[in-house]
This record gives sequence, C-alpha cells and structure tokens, in this order.
Amino acid sequence: MKRIAACIEYCGVSYHGWQAQQHVPSVQREVERAASLVANEDITVTAAGRTDAGVHGTGQVVHFDTTAQRNRDEWRMGVNTYLPADISLVWAQEVPPDFHARFRARRRSYRYVILNRRVSPSYLHGRVAWYHAEMDIRAMQDAAVPLVGTHDFSAFRASGCQSRDPVRTVHSLSLHQSGSWIWMDISANGFLQHMVRNVVGTLMRAGRKQAPVQWVREVLEGRDRTRGGITAMPDGLYFVGARYAQRYGLPDLPSPCRFW
Repeated sequence: MKRIAACIEYCGVSYHGWQAQQHVPSVQREVERAASLVANEDITVTAAGRTDAGVHGTGQVVHFDTTAQRNRDEWRMGVNTYLPADISLVWAQEVPPDFHARFRARRRSYRYVILNRRVSPSYLHGRVAWYHAEMDIRAMQDAAVPLVGTHDFSAFRASGCQSRDPVRTVHSLSLHQSGSWIWMDISANGFLQHMVRNVVGTLMRAGRKQAPVQWVREVLEGRDRTRGGITAMPDGLYFVGARYAQRYGLPDLPSPCRFW
C-alpha cells in the first residue's frame, strides 16, 4: 500500500463544495472517480481543507492510499483524462505513510478577491466577488491589524460551526488594491466554518465607512457573531494552499492567479 499526495486545482462554480455529498456534485467525488479509474480500485481522498459551495481552489492538497503501481506522470495525466474541465490535478507523488493532508498541515492560506466597481463582472461571474459601493482600502488594512495573532474567533464563525475550539492563530493577513481590484490574503493554523468570509464581510463595513476602524477589534473581543458584518459571498474565495514539513518533499504549490 502506498500513500500518494496530490495538488488539486478547481473552479467551484458548478459544485456544492469540496466534500462528497448525496445527490449533489462535489469536487471530492469527481477526484475520487477519476483516481479510481486510473488505479483500477476504489480511491478515497482526504483534503487539507473543505471548501464550501461556490468556493475555488488553486492549491488544494490531498492524499489517498492505493496498491496501484503508477508513477507521477501516470497519476497526473491519467487522472486529468477523467476529470471535468473545471478540475485539474497539478502534481502527484508518493509520500511517507505518516503524511496526512489535513492533520499534518501546519498552516492554510486563502485569498479573497473583490471587484469593486459599479458594473458587475461578466466573464468572471462566479469567480470573483462583486461589490459596487466604493471601499477605502486603507481603512480595511487598519481594521485588520487586531485579527493577526492567536484569538478566540467566535465572532467570525458560522452559527452551525461544529469546531469545539474557536481559538485560531492567524499568521498573516494583508489587503491589497490595484485599480478596481481588492484582494485579501490570510494564512492561519486553521479556520472555522465561514471564518474567512465573515472576516471579509466585517472588514468591508469599515471599508465602506459604515463602522469605525476600531469596531473590528470590538467585534473580535465581543465573541458574538451577531455583532459582526455580513458573510461575504463565496464567489471570491480561493483555497490557495497548505504548508507541511520540508521532510515530505512536496513540490511548490501554484501561485494564486494575479489577473486582478
């Protein structure tokens, strides 16, 4: 039995999230179907992070166990042959048996992309978030500062979040702007359900001058989800990667798209 790690890239527009579910399309189901055909046996895939419906991935790391004898190119070319056009396997390689895509990840990273203009996107519909009201990027940057570090993020978790511990460590959080494009990069040891989208929705209130910059700190310290901003739409959210110990020798993950 071998353990294989792989990097999956996908557009989430047509899927009800990463996780396999009954009667609805999922990214996991498509990857498992394709890998099973290449391996000629049933394959179950474990991912670094479960993305919601409509959320995309540029560096989703997965692992699976198999008795099939295939090299890197055979996994890559074979699996991609059976995947739909909106999902790709970027690389695959054998890893030690103690590797685990979810539990061995030291940090995970997301990017949230906003088109901030009066006209909605056309060819990028479903692939970026759109908000027509003008936002102040400097106010959003200042408001984000208190979120870095180890905190109780109860104010930024979904009401149905099943995590027993709301404490997470945000290693970095940065916001950038180029013309009509605004994007946020965030990296943490882990995320609560809807945490990134709730952070974005809360920062946007400061960016739209609907709340003062210091209000975001008050929301964080209040630990009350009802006091925060909206849950931002899933369209603009990308899972861009997970980081592991160097001893696993994983290839570099693809860089997030910089078309904005």
